[in-house]
Amino acid sequence: MGKSTLLNRLIGRKLAIVSRRPQTTRSQLLGIVTDGSRQFGFVDTPGLQSNRSGHRSRSFNREAVQALEGVDAVAWVIEADRFGAEDEAVGAALPAGLPVVLVINKIDRLADKRSLLPFIDRVRASREFAAIVPVSAERDADFSPLLDALAEHLPRQPLLYDPDALTDRGERHLATEILREKLFRYLGAELPYECDVRIDQFEELPRLRRIFATVLVAKPGQKAIVIGEGGVQLKAIASAARLDMESLFGCKVYLELWVKVERNRRAKASSGDDRPLTGRDEG
Repeated sequence: MGKSTLLNRLIGRKLAIVSRRPQTTRSQLLGIVTDGSRQFGFVDTPGLQSNRSGHRSRSFNREAVQALEGVDAVAWVIEADRFGAEDEAVGAALPAGLPVVLVINKIDRLADKRSLLPFIDRVRASREFAAIVPVSAERDADFSPLLDALAEHLPRQPLLYDPDALTDRGERHLATEILREKLFRYLGAELPYECDVRIDQFEELPRLRRIFATVLVAKPGQKAIVIGEGGVQLKAIASAARLDMESLFGCKVYLELWVKVERNRRAKASSGDDRPLTGRDEG
């Protein structure tokens, strides 16, 4: 629905993972926006999953609900002209008494702009909102209406973070998320949600980051998909990730990427070939 895209636009830098596949956010990320004398801490959480079962989905839901316990207001992002049973279930799960600002995203994609007002009326009937703010996370240049609506429900206090701070997460975590994003972007539905990225070594030098990471998959067939014929796919993923890391970290990055089968994500692969294949990329 574009909540991570919106967070990145608010911050002015790409921090949160962005993918066409839904539910790719796995852990909460704090994005810090300082607007003059005002400071906002946006917590990007895993999306509530009402139509999936399993331990992983329950874990994501639990983390999302727990994150709501410490916030002053909620910016609930939905897609323009799309509001179904799953969205209603998410709205019902939001804590009672917590101010909810409804953010209707992707209004630029509406074929008929006149449909926006009836859509707002339909969504408004589902629950009470502190405010309703239509936006286009991809195209808008000014998000003041959204910040103003949220500021109405935030406490007045000294700034909690340095005015230049963007997040409370370290570069190691951000490198992991960048790699995950590139995996989903390049492989799409070919790669299951169960794949993961592990940072094995992260060396922080004055003008260089040396990063050694492993893509963990559950089956040999998935390993072949990530690597691609002649290693082309893996090299492309590593190269795209390195460029994003250099932009975010403000320095050169040497990235070495492996792929490894880890059956059931607990045991080592027993296929006989446990030697990782690498996709080195150095700028």
